[in-house]
Amino acid sequence: MTLIKTLLGKLFRATGWLLKMIFLVITSPIWVPFWLISWAMENFSIVRNIFVATDLYIPIKNLSRKPLRFVLTSIAIFIAFLIYVALTAFNDAMNAGVELSADDRLISVNKINFTQPLPISYVRKVESVGGIDSVVHLNWFGGYYQEPRNQVLTFAVDETKLLDVYGGTIVVDDTQHANWQKNRQGALVGKAVAELQGWKLGDRIPLSSNIFSQRDGNSTWEFDIEGIFTGGNAQDDTNSVYIHYQYFNETQSFGGDMIGWMGIKTIDPKLNEQVIKNIDDMFVNTSYETETVPEKAFNKSFIAQLGNIGLIVTSVVFAAFFIILVIVGFSMVLAIRERTNEIGVMKTLGFTSGRIFKMILIESTLLTFTGGLLGLVAASFMVTWLNQVPQFPVTVILKPGMLVQAVGLMFLLGFVTGIIPAMNALRLNIITALSRR
Repeated sequence: MTLIKTLLGKLFRATGWLLKMIFLVITSPIWVPFWLISWAMENFSIVRNIFVATDLYIPIKNLSRKPLRFVLTSIAIFIAFLIYVALTAFNDAMNAGVELSADDRLISVNKINFTQPLPISYVRKVESVGGIDSVVHLNWFGGYYQEPRNQVLTFAVDETKLLDVYGGTIVVDDTQHANWQKNRQGALVGKAVAELQGWKLGDRIPLSSNIFSQRDGNSTWEFDIEGIFTGGNAQDDTNSVYIHYQYFNETQSFGGDMIGWMGIKTIDPKLNEQVIKNIDDMFVNTSYETETVPEKAFNKSFIAQLGNIGLIVTSVVFAAFFIILVIVGFSMVLAIRERTNEIGVMKTLGFTSGRIFKMILIESTLLTFTGGLLGLVAASFMVTWLNQVPQFPVTVILKPGMLVQAVGLMFLLGFVTGIIPAMNALRLNIITALSRR
């Protein structure tokens, strides 16, 4: 029995030591910089003098005197800013289609629902409407590559008009574009999907449809990759594949001479309202009435079907920051209360109340910046990882404005959590401070 107790005791101590080492390794980005700064301040007088002159010496020493509290509080702040930056970047990416929409582009769909088709004869009629520069028709193909779960966003389009309408968002080499137009079995492939699937120019690929089939019953079409396009903007979608509508229409077993929607480019955005009215009035009381809207409004309504992403993001971020505000605030109040006697001694030695007030705010700001900056670094790695996830719906980018906003929130959080203990220290008189236990 004694032997078992001894072995169990050694096992528990070894487990505790192992967990402690793991904790130290995981949290090393937090405590290692402060340990190095403290070491430099103690061993190099020039470094110590710089930190003393800028009133950073005492705040850094105070933060590192309770390592576990400092690390755990920094982790809480780290999580808050990781959530904030990652969700803000994702929300921005989801709305990129709205923000990047061209003012001179319209979308015309079936009035019943955008999933319902329109006759291809509508294209010629719409082209005759005044104020229109170009019209391209598109049809959803419902494609996948090799297996149904490997979805590929494929559209059958009028290859002669695609770039006339979407030339700002689809950027392709002139030679590749010309080759694609010449080859009725050609495919124009986005850079993102090409990299994901390992496709390159000249490859012949099979694309199957989970909606349509050919007249011989086969649901797989073969295409030659004649062009690989990029976006005019970093967040433009390049996960799509465009094939020739005429080839698709001639080979499909049903739904011939029907299209999904029309992309319309107007001569001037000021004419949009009149063009929309003329198009929809043209087909009123027909079997296929149309609903024409600006591209920005169409993309916004499409995103709205997924839910109010902005509200969800705002709610999550607000909840995270409120919890962190409470945690950090209580931590700072407790830390300053524990040092009440020391504050009294500092005032006795000649430290002014204003200087002590400033050092406490510096301490709270350093605390929020420690966790916050690590959160930004982690968020940048997360964004990079998300963009490498196969078929991730959007391209996530950390814009400079987001980072500036995050830094501003760090300052604000540091001020809010430090102002109450700083005010208490400012009003504290020497006698009360030295008599408090």
